[in-house]
Amino acid sequence: MQKSRGAGRPVPMPFVARRAELRELERLLGSAAAGHGEALVLDGEAGIGKSTLIDTAVGALEGFEVLRASGAEFEQDLLYAVLHQLCAPLLDYRLNLPAVQRRALEAIFGLAGSLSPDQLTVNLAVLGLLAEAASERPVCCVVDDAQWSDEASRKVLVFVARRVTAARIALVFAARDVRSLAGLEGLPRLSLSGLEDEDARALLGATVHVGVNTEVTDRILAEARGNPLALHEFAHEAEPFGVTRHHRVHASVLEALEQQFIHRFEQLPDATRMLVVLAAAEPVGDLSLLRRAARLLGSDPADLVHAENAALLTLGPRLRFRHPLVRSVVYASATSGVRRRVHGALAQATDSEADPDRRAWHRAHSVTDADEQVATELEDSADRAYNRGGFGAAAAFMERASQLTPAREAKVRRLLAAGLLRLRAGAPTAARELVAEAERHCLNFRDRAAADLLRARIDFQISHTLRATTTLVDVVGRTAPDQAPETYLEALASFMYNEHQPGRLRELATRIRDQSPRGPSARPCELLLDGLLDQTMLPVKQAVPAMRAAVESCRAAPRATGPWRNLLCQLVIDLRDDEAMVEIPDRQVEVARRQGALASLPQALRYQAIARVSVGLFDEAAAMLGEARHIDEAAGTPPLVGPELVHAAFRGDVDRFRELQSLLGSGGRPFEIAGEYYANAVLNNGLGNYGEALGSALAAQCRHQAGSYTIWAIYSELVEAAARAGRGEDAATALHHLEALAMANPLPWAVAEWRQAQALLGHDVDRDMMHRAAIDSFAETRVRVLHARARLTYGEWLRREN
Repeated sequence: MQKSRGAGRPVPMPFVARRAELRELERLLGSAAAGHGEALVLDGEAGIGKSTLIDTAVGALEGFEVLRASGAEFEQDLLYAVLHQLCAPLLDYRLNLPAVQRRALEAIFGLAGSLSPDQLTVNLAVLGLLAEAASERPVCCVVDDAQWSDEASRKVLVFVARRVTAARIALVFAARDVRSLAGLEGLPRLSLSGLEDEDARALLGATVHVGVNTEVTDRILAEARGNPLALHEFAHEAEPFGVTRHHRVHASVLEALEQQFIHRFEQLPDATRMLVVLAAAEPVGDLSLLRRAARLLGSDPADLVHAENAALLTLGPRLRFRHPLVRSVVYASATSGVRRRVHGALAQATDSEADPDRRAWHRAHSVTDADEQVATELEDSADRAYNRGGFGAAAAFMERASQLTPAREAKVRRLLAAGLLRLRAGAPTAARELVAEAERHCLNFRDRAAADLLRARIDFQISHTLRATTTLVDVVGRTAPDQAPETYLEALASFMYNEHQPGRLRELATRIRDQSPRGPSARPCELLLDGLLDQTMLPVKQAVPAMRAAVESCRAAPRATGPWRNLLCQLVIDLRDDEAMVEIPDRQVEVARRQGALASLPQALRYQAIARVSVGLFDEAAAMLGEARHIDEAAGTPPLVGPELVHAAFRGDVDRFRELQSLLGSGGRPFEIAGEYYANAVLNNGLGNYGEALGSALAAQCRHQAGSYTIWAIYSELVEAAARAGRGEDAATALHHLEALAMANPLPWAVAEWRQAQALLGHDVDRDMMHRAAIDSFAETRVRVLHARARLTYGEWLRREN
């Protein structure tokens, strides 16, 4: 027998058509039962038969765990509302999941105080939860009215839908139109249109038990336009014994159906109409909650039977409306006063401990005037949503809180807080509108500064132009000095690898230095900022001390965290510190894994992979790069390819290199100019294409001289390419850079590269001695790849010298 923990929906009409679509749905469910999970989106207009098709297929299942949820307009801003309906019956399975995933589930379901679970961790946790359930019996997840599902739930379920091919899990979404629903539009889709005339007549014949005349039949068919729900409803509106129903002209079938349901609703007794509006405002269909709320309104819950007799809803374990359209038209047709009354009753009937957010949301819809108590509750809900990783839901709560706030200063503060949350949720345009609304009030100095900073951050997120970046730098330095170091590092990072106009990075660095003069620095991020500014603005010899101070400070503070630590990894590589190059990314990866910080893990893995390439562990590097790529793809982030280019270059994999190179700048990816120049020089030096390698290296050097960032390792590649191409004069600047680095930073790796350059160019030195000295210095490091290249170069020189 079917085991279903989700409440069933009434089958509104006999199933007499769509046999091919039913077979496709049955095939999908059979495939899932056999261990080959699939997902499917059924789309079509309201009443087209999506729910009937699903009910028919699911109703025939045996041995399945059937989970159902339904989106509702009212709950679109409630965090994980659909996911709660769908997965709450399975929560016991969380105990079998990894600790980080278990904590994430407990956070989003409000079972523990864990803060801000990473989106990818939540995705994996839900996938794991369903997989655990599927290990006992196949699982079928049905999401009706997906067009009204909350964004957080939809993101998770789309992630799961793309990863069930090896599990006994089927996901079926029903939506009116998926084109505007991110994620759903990319899933396999089965679109339902109006029935053909023959099927429409068959359905009409099965629906009407008393004969109607031909004129009525033709009119029903014409007005319904093949919509099964319309056929069913219009047929029952026809008078018995063939009397023609009153003819109305409607712009659409949807409008006709709405009028039909409104008319039926208006025929109910007054007391029942209030109860039906109450039910429409409570999407979960919790009968015990509805009974409590009904009594608060002075109504008898038993009166709902009149609505059931009118075929508007069904009473059972949960209250279900005849069709989602019924719920929406009932709620929309009620007066604002009635809606406020039912929301007030629902708020009062909702347990403030078990479901404080839904209670606050009902309260927000029950008042018209400003109410600080309700606004405070909404702000508390915003904080909870934020701590559970739901920036969009938090923004919705905070925005509504601002609308209900009586005091001007508190209103402005909440508007700006909502704007920042909208920005973090990836909606900069909405954030800008909230800033503009706040600015319509008289702002005090603090609020003016906060508004300026938020507007600057919005412009920076929309367009990482120099103007937007320098404006952000100016504003944060003036208004939020405590946030300045991290913001400045973010600004530098936006230009370092992807600067199209050489020299702009130096302009930006100069501006930041003017805003943030060097002073006593205690925090690692401040020392890192000093090191990067010096690296950008000063000659090598003068830049090295601050760079080394940053490295030592961060190594001494292993618990210091933040996205800025990825910049430290690059700084270490430029300093040619092989120990720190391995140690720091390894630590980054370990911390990210332990904390479940999947947002920062991919870049840490990429730097870890670069370190493995340098020490000759190419297969380990490939595994790390693959993991980073998979995490980005799962999170919907275009993967960076620069480190993969470096990996392919050192392996001499030309095909893979060209494939990766074609991805630069596409699909939302940055161009990664600095990484491409370096990788191209490495690849072509390895292939013996010294002219092409030299061209890339000289282009990178030119950008560096103009004030752009260049990976310092390019200078060793430039020297080798110039020497092999017989153009030693082109390597003068590179040789000077390598000498200055070795003198200021006499680590074995830096010294080895300088000696190697001297040996290759042969300017007034004992080349045999320099080759041997370079090999000896490389032997003191972990960089086996460069050690091997130095030995090869020496052997080739010995052969040429006979």
